Order: sequence, then C-alpha cells, then structure tokens
Amino acid sequence: MIGLISATAAGATARDRLAAAWPDRTRSYTGPTVREAVERAFAECDELVCFLATGATVRLLAPLLAGKATDPGVVCVDEAQQYAVALLGGHAGGANELAGAVADVLPGCRPVITTATDAAGIPGLDTLGWPVEGAVAAVTRALLDGAPVTLRATAQWPLPALPPHVTPPGGGAGPYLPAAGDTAAAPPTLWVTDQVIPLGPGDVVLRPPSLVIGVGASSGVCGDEVLELIEGVLDDAGLSARSVTELATVDAKAGEPGLLAAADRLRVPLRTYPAEVLAGIEVPNPSDAPRAAVGTPSVAEAAALAVAGEGYELLVPKAKSAPQGRPAMATAAVARRRPRGRLSVVGIGPGARDLLTPRARAELRRASVLVGLDQYVEQIRDLLRPGTRVLESGLGAEELRARTAVAEARAGHSVALIGSGDAGVYAMASPALAEATGEIDVVGVPGVTAALAAAAVLGAPLGHDHVSISLSDLHTPWEVIEHRVRAAAESDIVVTFYNPRSRGRDWQLPKALGILAEHRTPRTPVGVVRAASRPDEHATLTTLGALDPATVDMMTVVTVGNTATRAIAGRMVTPRGYRWQS
Repeated sequence: MIGLISATAAGATARDRLAAAWPDRTRSYTGPTVREAVERAFAECDELVCFLATGATVRLLAPLLAGKATDPGVVCVDEAQQYAVALLGGHAGGANELAGAVADVLPGCRPVITTATDAAGIPGLDTLGWPVEGAVAAVTRALLDGAPVTLRATAQWPLPALPPHVTPPGGGAGPYLPAAGDTAAAPPTLWVTDQVIPLGPGDVVLRPPSLVIGVGASSGVCGDEVLELIEGVLDDAGLSARSVTELATVDAKAGEPGLLAAADRLRVPLRTYPAEVLAGIEVPNPSDAPRAAVGTPSVAEAAALAVAGEGYELLVPKAKSAPQGRPAMATAAVARRRPRGRLSVVGIGPGARDLLTPRARAELRRASVLVGLDQYVEQIRDLLRPGTRVLESGLGAEELRARTAVAEARAGHSVALIGSGDAGVYAMASPALAEATGEIDVVGVPGVTAALAAAAVLGAPLGHDHVSISLSDLHTPWEVIEHRVRAAAESDIVVTFYNPRSRGRDWQLPKALGILAEHRTPRTPVGVVRAASRPDEHATLTTLGALDPATVDMMTVVTVGNTATRAIAGRMVTPRGYRWQS
C-alpha cells in the first residue's frame, strides 16, 4: 500500500490525482497534524508519497527510521509538482521506481534519482531480484570507483551488463567453476552461486534461483517436520535456502497443510504434478510405498526433476525426515535447474527517442549482450549499461544477427535483439524465433511501427481496415507480392507500402500503384512520409494520380487510401463509418 500525505491545497490536488490513478494501491492520510499522518503512514504502508518539502519530510522521518531492510520507500513531491524525489529506500524500498511512476501520473513532473549506481548506469546488487549477502556496500563502491572486482560464478546466469573491470579470475571470459574447497579470492569479490561459502570482508554473494526441492509426505505431517528435513538436507549438501525457488509434490498432496506451511515459511510456491507425470520420470530411488499411496513410484525425486526440466542435476537424492520416537512422515530431494538464457526482441520505434517505450528502455538496460543493425545500435547506444557487449552488423546480415542472438542466449546471457519500429513487423523477431528453441526464455517488446508513426503525421489514414505490404522481393517472389496487392485493391482497404523503392528496385512501386488504380480513382489520397518522427522527417499529401514514385526511397512509407479516404484541412482521413458522421 502507498500512503499519500499532503499539507497544502496544491498538494491535496496532486494527492487526489494519484489516488484516482491508483485506487487499489493508495491510501490518503490526514491530520490532526502532518507529523501524525506521516507516522501512521510510515507504520502501515510499504511506500509513501509526501507532498512536502524535502527538509520537512526529513525531519518528520528521522525519528522513525529503523533500517534500509524494513523502512518503506519515500518519495517527496514539491509544491509545484515539478519533481518527484526518491528520498528514502531508493532500491530496497522501491522509491526509485515509485518516483518514476509518480512522474508519469503528474503532468510535467520529473523523477529525481540520486542513488549512485543508477546515476552511473551500473546495476545495483540489491535491485536484481535475487537475494544478496555480504559486503554489498564495499563491492558496490568498487563497482562505482572502477576498482577491479573478481567475478566468481558457478554457472552463466542472465545478469545485466557488469562494468568491464568486473572479470573472472585471470581476467578471462566465462563462468568460474570452483574446485572443492577453493574459496580464496582477493577482495572485492562478487560470487554468483547457490553454494554456502565462507565470505571474506570484501565478498558479496548473489543467490541465483537455481534449486528445486521435491517433497513427499504422509497425511497429517506437520510443517516443522518438513521444514527441518529441508533445512537439514540443504545444510548437509552445502546449499543455500535462499536459492530455493519452489517446492514440488504430487497433485494428491496439493492441500496438505504441512507442505503448505513449509512453503509459506520458505516464501516459495508449492507446485504439484499429476501422478502419471511423475511416474514417467526416471529416478534413482523408486519405491512401492508411494506407488500404492498416490500412484507413482517416486514423489520427492520425480517432482524435483519435473520442475528442473531438461538439463537438470539431481544434487541430493531422496532423504527421509528423522523425528524422534515415531516413523518418518516426509521425504525430500534437491535438483538444480540449468540456467536459462534470456532473449528479448526489442522494437526501438521509428527513430524519435520519445517514441522508444519505457519497456524497451528497461530491456536495453537489462541486457548484457546487444545484437543489432549498426545504424539502429547507434540510435540507442547511450542507453546501454557500461560493459554491455555490442554485436553489430550491416545491412544484409539478418541471418547472422538472428543466429548470434539465439546462440548468446543459449550460452546463458541476457540478450537484447533490436529492430526498428516493432521488431515483429518486417524485422528481426521472425528469423530469431524461427531459430530459438525451448531452452531459452523469450520476451517480446512491442514498438511504434513506421506505419503508425507515418499515419500520425498524415492525420488518420488508418481509421478503418488497413494492410501493410512490403514491396521488397528479396525474400518474397514478386508474383506473391502482386497477388497480395491485387487482393488489397479489390478489397478496398487502405494499403501501407513498406520498402517501396530502392536504387535496384525502381519498378515495383509504379506497378503496385497501377494495380490499385484499377480499383480507385486518381483523386484517391496518398500520404508519403520519409523518416517519420526523425529530425529530417518530410511528409507529402498527394493523390494516386499525382504521386511521383521517383520521390520515394527505402526510408519512406507510402499510404494509399481507400475509396472513402478524404483530404480534410490538409490531413488524410479514412472515416470509421460512424452513423452520426454520415
């Protein structure tokens, strides 16, 4: 819950705007004094937005502070609502993200973020969504100062880009695989492991989401017995409970209170599988007892392996609980997931920076590897984190980019593959996903297409049914393209032509316009937009009869109206067909 506190009429207006935008997330706090409102909100809420001066807010908060792990995030908004300042708990309290969200709601407001890692473009160790232990401040300071930091990872996980001075032992690339008992490292050291290791004064460890625990249980088992078994199994194996992502069992035990209690105390979900699914998984220790009870020869081992999936590693075979004075009622086994690389296919829009979506920005910052056409990379290079590995290539290298992006993701990296406009429209999503298989995670990030950007410049040419057709016959035979153009002409729908004309292809556009002219009058409006949204943008509203194809190139989008499209006050408009406008 977000607590909202204000002291003036202007603050109350802004407070009410946030409350209206987030009705289920906010609660307004009032009097009898501002101090008492702040105190109540601080005690009851996860985050606060104070429409107060920062100095006043600091004085009110000072007596309430307990520690960064428990204090709520606090954002201050000035009287004129020009700035949303992340004042307290920027990372752990979520204030940095909240400041951005507040600025999105309040017109003209800008977020003010002062945490050092954000200002330097370096990922904060406490912002990655993974548990972190050890000398976070010391390692963060080394990251900021450019001091050498040793990276010791037991596997390649899809982390954001780390600065170039963070290197594996010896300065090489790739994961470091420690030998038994090998914990020596010159500080500062960043570990990424699910293993319990002794940390030196300059060490920090990130706990990846790598472990799955399969659990079996007799009816009526208590949560303490299950939890003690899990903790003992992990301790014996030298594994951290903070890397456990979920418990797993058979469907028949989905409502077992003891299992649910253990999962709740570990703060992980309990996943269940049908008995026939678990029975089909080969395990080292099958048993007749669970087969008779729930229909599968293994619950703990099979459930752990079912979650871990392909490339699993069964670290700890089935173990039984050992309660004093009575039979064991719980079993547990531990499997390790293979790290999954991440491929984000990102549309960067038509060129204007303010048409690059916030989600696209976030994905670019999340990537450790960027793959893209060289001219597109230049458009967003300044948004990348220091240390991002950039793999760029020129026109005609689409196959190379698609296969490179997938290969990097398969190697365990966090990869962003960029395309102009929307990456799924005449861009890189299709060839990349045709190469990708199920062993990587894939995320699609939509972007503003050239057709949409051009339409916004022209007016409202896409107000009714419309189609986009590429006139490039490099990948599609002209006979197929011509058939599609004829179908669009006969269907009387608005047509947007991509890739209309190049130096080596100068006859396809006149041919396509001629086909449309068989079904539309010479007065049909045509919009021609070059470099939509970019500084050298140029737009022309002409007609089907007057358009000169020689004025068109590969940077141009051509939109041909249907029989209802009109030029109104210098704008191209295709009526939606509302009766009240007939």
